[in-house]
Amino acid sequence: MSYALSAPLQSAVYACLLADARVQATVGAHVYDALPSGRVPDLYVTLGAEVVRDKSDATGAGAEHDLTITVVTGASGFQQAKEAAAAISDALEDPALTLSRGRLVGMRFLKAQAARVGTGTIRRIDLKFRARVEDN
Repeated sequence: MSYALSAPLQSAVYACLLADARVQATVGAHVYDALPSGRVPDLYVTLGAEVVRDKSDATGAGAEHDLTITVVTGASGFQQAKEAAAAISDALEDPALTLSRGRLVGMRFLKAQAARVGTGTIRRIDLKFRARVEDN
């Protein structure tokens, strides 16, 4: 298996988050692959790091993607960020994603880490998910 399903998976995850009503209620359309130039919103989501492992077997090509999705806020406290993280977690719990190539076998939540960034008021929650994909 190659890295070929990474972009289709990312596109499907991005579309899923933008289409989810609870995600939209918490962060609006502020879901980014790359941050926009200029001032960023007070609460936003970024698609982040990914680790991919080959999971091909005798039945076909496949891979396991460990994805990071990050919620960032400048608000005091973690409440808004945790509400957004919960909405994202729910949206990606066994989603029915359509990939432009291959198919999603399953996705599950692995872990989350909430932390203050530096000494400032920025708060960040990194959500980790594992997606298993197969190529067509």
